Amino acid sequence: MSAVRLATYFHVHLVSDSTGETLNALARAVCARFENVLPIEHIYALVRSPRQLERALADIEEAPGVVIHTIVDDKLRASLEEGCRQLDMACIPALDPLVSALSRYLGASITSRVGVQHALDTDYFNRMDALNYAIGHDDGQGGQDLEQADVVLVGVSRTSKTPTCIYLAHRGVRAANVPLVPHRAPPEKLFQLKKALVVGLTVSPDRLVQIRKNRLLNLKEVRESTYVDPEGVRDEIVLARRLFERQGWPVIDVTRRSVEETAAAVLNLMHGGHGQIEVLG
Repeated sequence: MSAVRLATYFHVHLVSDSTGETLNALARAVCARFENVLPIEHIYALVRSPRQLERALADIEEAPGVVIHTIVDDKLRASLEEGCRQLDMACIPALDPLVSALSRYLGASITSRVGVQHALDTDYFNRMDALNYAIGHDDGQGGQDLEQADVVLVGVSRTSKTPTCIYLAHRGVRAANVPLVPHRAPPEKLFQLKKALVVGLTVSPDRLVQIRKNRLLNLKEVRESTYVDPEGVRDEIVLARRLFERQGWPVIDVTRRSVEETAAAVLNLMHGGHGQIEVLG
């Protein structure tokens, strides 16, 4: 019998002169390629002055590990690299290989503007507007102006409606969600929508019971509840599916889907599946 390999923890320091979103996503994607490796993330965002860099290096010294950065300013980069050299730590410029390769291909010079990828353009404001809309129309709120939505997600409790709406908002999609609650009729406005795409979310009963039980454990709720009763949960899902079929709404099965995959399926429906029943397993 082979021995169980314990996870390896290590400190990874992410130093950015912008919001750090790009660096954080990149670091997580890379670390995910390694089995049994769990990074302890330390994020230093908006590092744009020598003083800010000094404070970051002081924190880095306290937790030796790997430093990954997206610093653009030459002087700050040199200071960071020298500081890491003195601390005997690896210092990795995350975007340099890709930027250099693309620069050679395009024959174009590289900009030294900080945070240029997060410029306050129309797309940025559209995303912020969509995010505010998603938050204001979560879990059936703001029902009077559902018509302003690009998409409305409908499903029983714990079918990933909220995180999917937030993810769609980051793509600039105005998404609302309406919960299906036992013994309570959905808002009439939901059935009068003409422009918004309504999508039903479904899930396997066994998976939903498991998710709900975990939710109650996190809330330290130990009392018996119909919320996690297998028969009751199965009835909820059956009634929801019947509603979706009556209304002719497309359906996405989220049982084996991540939030990103569910959002991608919604986007696919928005771009071509409107008005058609399509059960996506």
